[in-house]
Amino acid sequence: MISEWDMLSDELQLALSRAALSRAAAELADRAYAMAQEIEVGQITDRGGAEALRLFAAILRIPGTIGFGTMGNA
Repeated sequence: MISEWDMLSDELQLALSRAALSRAAAELADRAYAMAQEIEVGQITDRGGAEALRLFAAILRIPGTIGFGTMGNA
């Protein structure tokens, strides 16, 4: 097993980075959506956050993006 990041090819580093970022975005979207549901059922005090969390989750789930812009080449 390769133990040094720098020993990986640029292509593999990029692929692994994209996969990790994609997974992180999916996890954030899932948690934001779950928190919005908790607000709606009264488990968390509602201060207008449910719709904001749903918007955040939707942005993270837009295909080809990671929330703040289109994914491209490094």
